Amino acid sequence: MVRMSAVKFEAVPEFSNELKALSKKYKHLEADFKNFLRVLEKNPINSIPGNHRISDLGVTVQTTVYKLKNFRSLDCKGKGSRSGFRIIYTHIIEEDDDKIIFIEIYHKNNQSNHDKDRILRYFEE
Repeated sequence: MVRMSAVKFEAVPEFSNELKALSKKYKHLEADFKNFLRVLEKNPINSIPGNHRISDLGVTVQTTVYKLKNFRSLDCKGKGSRSGFRIIYTHIIEEDDDKIIFIEIYHKNNQSNHDKDRILRYFEE
């Protein structure tokens, strides 16, 4: 894939609040998230291990939404292979715009699944 421009990162307001709140409890999360951003800049979405399309959104959501299940933070080291954070985001590619919008971040122990209503609120057409 040839990129014409750099990837732009955006986030819905709730995502920024969640990241800030989680970073207070998990001290390495912010640095680990910044490393993840560097990976996203260099690699296509489909090459990230543990990245899955969310398919239960219905036909009214035309944007592809991804759930990263294998986001590891140093804070979760030694906690098992299924522990860690989940990141929900979308990747939008237009003619001269390559944009990733972060929708949700949560720790798997605190929440079992993504917030479908939030995704619909921002991306339902």
